[in-house]
Amino acid sequence: MLIFSGTGANAAVAPVGLGTAADFSVLAGSTATNTGPSFLGQSLGVHPGNTAPGFLPIMVGGEIHLGDAVALQAKEDLTDAYNDAAGRTPFTSLPAELGGSTLLPGVYRIGAAQLTGTLTLDSQGDPAAVFIFQINSTLITAANSSVVFINGASPCNVYWQVSSSATLGTGTRFVGNILAQTSITMRTGATLQGRALAQTGAVTLDTNVITAPVCLQPTSPPTGQPTGQPTGQPTGGPTGGPTGQPTGGPTGQPTGQPTGGPTGGPTGQPTGGPTGLPTPSRTTLPVTGGRGGGALVPLLTAIGGVAVATGAALLLLYRRRTFES
Repeated sequence: MLIFSGTGANAAVAPVGLGTAADFSVLAGSTATNTGPSFLGQSLGVHPGNTAPGFLPIMVGGEIHLGDAVALQAKEDLTDAYNDAAGRTPFTSLPAELGGSTLLPGVYRIGAAQLTGTLTLDSQGDPAAVFIFQINSTLITAANSSVVFINGASPCNVYWQVSSSATLGTGTRFVGNILAQTSITMRTGATLQGRALAQTGAVTLDTNVITAPVCLQPTSPPTGQPTGQPTGQPTGGPTGGPTGQPTGGPTGQPTGQPTGGPTGGPTGQPTGGPTGLPTPSRTTLPVTGGRGGGALVPLLTAIGGVAVATGAALLLLYRRRTFES
């Protein structure tokens, strides 16, 4: 395996600005043609041509611009990007065959590029690392060849400036932005994570998928740690629960059970019959309620008095007869 470092390990390479051309998966000069169920993740544009046979709107994730002002502006931005990539220096020269090589970030120049097998791009842990390939003639990949990344490289920052035409072989898995002077052809089943941008000629597809390249952001740490912890934890929980449990249960049980039941039943049964008639007494009946209850008491008292008088008269009569007999 060959490892190449472009422009030195300490040289930082700036990305190539694509302008509005970055919105397009396919941008062609004369025409864009398609065979089979291809798919474009971004827009399709043609200028100065205005035809795109074989493409249906459902095949295009973005917009379709054929010969309009949007396509014209994108073509002008493509020309600026192409010239920028072609003029980058310093560069490292590479042999024609790229397969089996591992490349570090930088600028590389090749006469006519050929890829058979696998080309590895190593960003050395920098997701913003840039790879620029200046190809003075054609770019051709063999069937089932591939470009792969290690250590965080981003296909967004890979640029293939091709002074003639580019051809991706059947089943090739390619990455990066192809900026071709003339034309770009993708054979059956080839895929591209990037963009196919041709200045003057055609872009020809056959059952291909072109997805937008993912632009990874640098993962540099924050400039500093937070200045400190929060000023403090809350000063405390609530200031307190209730001030205390109740001071006690009831102050005491009742002072005692009742001292007893009734002090006793009657002291005894009567020892015999009555020794004499009881002394009459007047008992005031309780008022049980109802209006007029206050007038009932005198009435009952009077009746009681008559009864007592009658009883006394009968008693005297009884004694008198007993005495006479």
